[in-house]
Amino acid sequence: MKEEEKIFAGYMFDPRKQELREIKHKAHEACRQYNVLDEYDPRREEILRGMLGKVGQVFYFQGPVQFNYGSHTFIGENFFANFNLTVMDDGKIIIGDHVCFGPNVSLMATSHPLISQERMGLNQEGKTTMAEYAPEIVIGNQVWIACNTVVLGGVHIGDGAVIGAGSVVTKDIPAHYLAFGNPCRPIRPITEADSKRSLILPEDQEHFFYNFKQ
Repeated sequence: MKEEEKIFAGYMFDPRKQELREIKHKAHEACRQYNVLDEYDPRREEILRGMLGKVGQVFYFQGPVQFNYGSHTFIGENFFANFNLTVMDDGKIIIGDHVCFGPNVSLMATSHPLISQERMGLNQEGKTTMAEYAPEIVIGNQVWIACNTVVLGGVHIGDGAVIGAGSVVTKDIPAHYLAFGNPCRPIRPITEADSKRSLILPEDQEHFFYNFKQ
């Protein structure tokens, strides 16, 4: 079984195997190129499309960005990410439509054994053998993840959820819930009482029409 196949099957793998290093090098180089370009440069979109497993027609990454594999991340339509997005997509990361991230969000679909001896070895050639496994992350549609949040592997975030700033998400979050904290926990459902429509000026009603279209 190839190392990448082990990842997706949920088995332990060695991230230092050449097969995986080549995939990661391609992603790291794409990120390096992306991060030095002007934010108006049209080549940025081409770079990300060539690196990611999937991305919708409409998306924007402010940058800088850092993906570990790139090809293990699948993003829906109308995605936005603010500054300093870090994606350890050793395992698959699946993101729905109309999702937005604040600054300094980290998605960490990777882990190591807790038992120290299982994490790292040193073979007869003096080379490190690193043990890793990579539970996937699934983020639903219309999710907002606020700044400085870390989402760990194995987490599912339901449609319409909002993750508050500075959270560390270690467990699933139900749909349409406000959740925050370290560890992150569901606080309450998001309801019509949370609407901010009253803040829209009359002159902007037409502009924001699609934000409130049912």
